[in-house]
Amino acid sequence: MENGFVDCHCHISAHEFEEDFEDVILRTREAGVKTLVAVTEEVGEFARVLQLQESYPDLVAPCFGIHPLQAAEGTQQRSVKPQDLDAALPHFYNHKERLVAVGEIGLDFTPWCAPTQQDRDDQVIVFIKQLNIAKELDLPVNVHSRSAARVTIETMKEQGISRALLHNFAGKPSVALEGVKAGYLFSFPPAVCRSKQRYKLIKQIPLEHICLETDSPALGLHQHVRNEPANIILPCRYITDVKGLPPETVRLVTAHNAYRLFPKAKTR
Repeated sequence: MENGFVDCHCHISAHEFEEDFEDVILRTREAGVKTLVAVTEEVGEFARVLQLQESYPDLVAPCFGIHPLQAAEGTQQRSVKPQDLDAALPHFYNHKERLVAVGEIGLDFTPWCAPTQQDRDDQVIVFIKQLNIAKELDLPVNVHSRSAARVTIETMKEQGISRALLHNFAGKPSVALEGVKAGYLFSFPPAVCRSKQRYKLIKQIPLEHICLETDSPALGLHQHVRNEPANIILPCRYITDVKGLPPETVRLVTAHNAYRLFPKAKTR
């Protein structure tokens, strides 16, 4: 299984994949992807990701999580509230044997998404509650940290979290290295290829702390174009260039890192 790619963070249950799902899965397998760590953002996705695991047990590794941003009217998003987690709580425990991680959880302090201190405080409450669920269920966490890199890492350290993936990390290298010291891993999607700021960041993070992701259907190479797991080769090539290593080394080491962090994804 370690001879292929691991997409450590994707939204394969997203509605954007509904019309051509079988084709997406075919391209995923043809690209050499062996495991999709399938995160969720709200309780309405939980049943769908379990259904996909039943249909593709060798490929889909499900996670449950309540994202720091929740859907509002139309295409708008709002900051999460503690009550958003209430309906999800029983599901974590009812399906704990099938979950490989708790995620996507975390903090998003982007000003237009969390404009007030109450918004940020509520996000921290929901985040900590889910960190505690992960500890109770002995699961790693799959984490979002936009505009909140330092506080996200500090909160996890304060809560005694030792197994975490910080997906699409965009904080300062010095903050990332604090996460490295705590044993955390960092993953990067195809969109990293168009970000000069990430070059310095990836250069400083040891390869033993890096994983690959697509975050599909978002964060592809081109904005406003649907991303999919088959594009996992793009961040692999980028990290290969940054590190000056053979692509095979990056693929093997990142897959090993992924299965070390998400062991239930390997033993399914």
